[in-house]
Amino acid sequence: MTATADIIIFNGRVRTMDDSRPEAQAVALAGNRILAVGTDAEIATLAGTSTRRIDAKGGTVMPGFNEAHMHIFGGSVALGELSLFGVKGFDALSAAVTAYAAENPDLPLLVGQSTDYTILSEEERVTRHHLDRIISDRPLLLVAPDRHTGWANTIALKMAGILEGRDVGVGNEIVMGEDGLATGELRETNAMRPVATMSITGGREGLGVGTGGEPDEVTAEERARDIAVLKNGLAYCASLGITSFQNMDGNLYQLEMLQEIEETEGLPVRVRMPFHMKNFMPLSDLTDKAAAWRARFDSDKLRCNFVKLFMDGVTEGETAVFVDDYAHKPGWKGEPLFSAQHFNQVAIEANRLGLPVAVHAIGDGAVRMVLDGYQASIDANGPRDNRNRIEHIEVVHPDDIKRFATTGTVASMQPTHPPGSAGLPLEPYLTFIGRERWPYAFAWKTLVDAGAKIVFATDWPVSPLPPLHCIHDAMTRRAWADDMPDHRLSLDETLAAYTKTSAWVEFMEDRKGMLKPGYYADVVVLSGDIASVESEAIARLNVVLTVCDGRITHEIE
Repeated sequence: MTATADIIIFNGRVRTMDDSRPEAQAVALAGNRILAVGTDAEIATLAGTSTRRIDAKGGTVMPGFNEAHMHIFGGSVALGELSLFGVKGFDALSAAVTAYAAENPDLPLLVGQSTDYTILSEEERVTRHHLDRIISDRPLLLVAPDRHTGWANTIALKMAGILEGRDVGVGNEIVMGEDGLATGELRETNAMRPVATMSITGGREGLGVGTGGEPDEVTAEERARDIAVLKNGLAYCASLGITSFQNMDGNLYQLEMLQEIEETEGLPVRVRMPFHMKNFMPLSDLTDKAAAWRARFDSDKLRCNFVKLFMDGVTEGETAVFVDDYAHKPGWKGEPLFSAQHFNQVAIEANRLGLPVAVHAIGDGAVRMVLDGYQASIDANGPRDNRNRIEHIEVVHPDDIKRFATTGTVASMQPTHPPGSAGLPLEPYLTFIGRERWPYAFAWKTLVDAGAKIVFATDWPVSPLPPLHCIHDAMTRRAWADDMPDHRLSLDETLAAYTKTSAWVEFMEDRKGMLKPGYYADVVVLSGDIASVESEAIARLNVVLTVCDGRITHEIE
């Protein structure tokens, strides 16, 4: 007896991402699985009296997007905060902050996100004195797009107890002025956290990425508000065609809230969370916590089965780690957050336990340290299918390019991050890394050509989340100079990095990432044919339908 479809999507340009049948016209869904893929005529035979028929109107039908690197709690909170994306100049900054303050008179801390390092100019950095001129009687924190640097006004620094500075640990810095007081610039999480905790959320959204810890005390009202914030962020993901995401910060608090959402109304997006390993944590946490969380959260809707670390910070904040000196600062290479020996121990033990590792590494020095650690794991544990990753890889040393393939390391990169893309300024980045490093910066095509597996994502809320915008940025990236390599991939390679390869890196390539009978019914329908429009027009396409686990999670009538 032939099964009957619950949903049929027809009249589409189906891109299955399945090499055995790359294109089709229609897809049939039954329950939470794909029933069949074929021509309109073939799929029509699977309709019953209760089948929902959806006309794709010639638009692309493809596997749902898998955002391979994002921060759901922080991104969800940021949806309600001031966005300074694209704001330039003191007057525009002042107007935006003043208006936001007037609209939110009861906020304990005013937070402005996506603040360019060069928001004032390419020469002048923000200080507390600039911010005091805008607002001096309410605490204000501006946060850079990469979320590794913040700027606070004087009252915020005083209330946080850091106006006169404080030891904030290796790789973090409260920048001090010649007057012995903080300038207002706060580099990295430990420096920003004393101010961030004054926000309406108490900074809980930053715990998973900052300390890897749990909130001390949360009232029932606060937890309910946090869950509501997460639900809003999850709905936003679904509206963009995202059916899976891989979070890059994690703690038990987030996992338990997501589990409650799944148990009460169902997650509209599949979630993969990490155990966040910090440099002060004992190695035993990998067994006592990371492995235990993996066993507890192990469904295909919510799983916690990898370890995330930070090896360095960011270039613009001078906290990234390079093999050679910063071009503008002789004698300074950056300071890693883990020693080589310590990181090697973590990589070896995590992989021994069957836990993949993902490491934030911006500079080529940090990238090299991570590759060394993965090689140490191979030497200690023997060859294994670890699917370890490096996140960002803003600069790779030419001597390390081939090591991605030889160590089986996945390149997890963000097409929205290269300066000059997605509205980002070129400076101070280009000056800081220096002309000799330009060809090896954001070099995803070089890595792919050398045999590396690659996944794409946005690092939301560091960059805007819409996958179509990210794909547009990947396809339209411009070289910084005429003699620079072209790092663009083909459309098929780019879409694979957002679908089937992202499923593969999760060890879920046997059930998602392709439109194939028996696979999960995770589908997105676009308003046009992504293969026919010019690359410049990709970002103007709309997501008209998102289906996750057979459930319609977003639809434009």
